[in-house]
Amino acid sequence: MGKKIVKTFRGDKNRGEKCGGAHSASLRVLIKIAKKLRSPTGCPWDRKKTIETLLPDFSGEAKEVEEAIQKGDLKNLKEELGDVLFNIVLLSVIAEEEGKFTMDDVLEGVAEKIVSRHTWVFGKDKASTPEEALALWGKNKIKEKNKKHTRT
Repeated sequence: MGKKIVKTFRGDKNRGEKCGGAHSASLRVLIKIAKKLRSPTGCPWDRKKTIETLLPDFSGEAKEVEEAIQKGDLKNLKEELGDVLFNIVLLSVIAEEEGKFTMDDVLEGVAEKIVSRHTWVFGKDKASTPEEALALWGKNKIKEKNKKHTRT
């Protein structure tokens, strides 16, 4: 389902959203920066990082996002979201180096998950209130988890 979902939204010109274009180019640049930092001619500190050793950095940046939201500081929020995003990119680059997964895998996986859990938007279910939507989200999440457990 994932690649089909991603292709559907990449080709959806009627929504007026920026799917691809400048956003995907900016993400590609960020990935190239992370790969350069990890390269033999890059940064020794970034090269030394592992998925495990990046955890405190990621947690710290996520905490700074939380603080910016609590303070209503949108300028700082923008900066901190960028820091979290770069940590996600860097984690994905390290995972790719280890042959585990790629940034594309992460993006396709989250797109598939969000669409499959919003069956009242992308499927046949109906939700008129936030409470109904939340109940369907929970039902769909349980259904998804049960499918994963029966496959393993």
